[in-house]
Amino acid sequence: MSDSTVQLDNPRLQTLLAYLGIASRRRSAEIIRSGNVAVNGQTILEPGFRVADPYSAAITVGGRVYTLPAKGIATRTIMLNKPVGLICSSDSRHGKTVFSCLRSIRERLVTVGRLDKDSGGLLLLSNNGELVNRLTHPRYGHEKEYVVETRGVFKKSISRLLNSPMVIDNYEINPAIVEHIKRLPKDYSGEQRNLLRFILNEGRNRQIRKMCNIAGLEVVNLTRIAVNGLRLPDDLLPGMWRDLTQEELKLLSEPLRR
Repeated sequence: MSDSTVQLDNPRLQTLLAYLGIASRRRSAEIIRSGNVAVNGQTILEPGFRVADPYSAAITVGGRVYTLPAKGIATRTIMLNKPVGLICSSDSRHGKTVFSCLRSIRERLVTVGRLDKDSGGLLLLSNNGELVNRLTHPRYGHEKEYVVETRGVFKKSISRLLNSPMVIDNYEINPAIVEHIKRLPKDYSGEQRNLLRFILNEGRNRQIRKMCNIAGLEVVNLTRIAVNGLRLPDDLLPGMWRDLTQEELKLLSEPLRR
């Protein structure tokens, strides 16, 4: 099932790689600069290199040759309820990947952002380069919502800290919205547990876990439940996926306004 068909005219090489489903634009730029990409046999090191005739060009990435279909690229975007324990990579050398859930899909999709191995929930995958760029580039400010189970004492001072512009890895993050949902039964050791909601408009590496660590909280479970208003359906169980509808794709097109 495709979202639409895209025709590319004189595209940048990194854009072409994204539409071929090789990697996101930013990751494609890194691959190009590493010297692993050739166009018609010529190694290209500039991500912005224009491919004059993309439909007749042979694009080689890591020794594998890719070509564009003459009728254009049929784009496809899906949502996966990512199980905990899988990595967001197409390289299985470092562990079982999310693509093990997608063996029936023929298109080459890339993950739209990442969830770490220990986290689960809503993960989007697409071969629509424009959509991937829009949802991953910081300037578009899309929101992501998470439900997080924590261990440790939660009080007003902790709430104020988590909602402040915290400094993580020497970088001052945009303030998150953090809400206390409910107190959970104490764990086996008698330690307090709480369920929190985090809403982020940027996605630093393991940001929520680092925020909680600074606040003296341990993350027990972390689940992404929404991206820009697109919510994970209750009936989409871990390991299950489905195509996005046109209405759901529209939800992703513009930043939410609070």
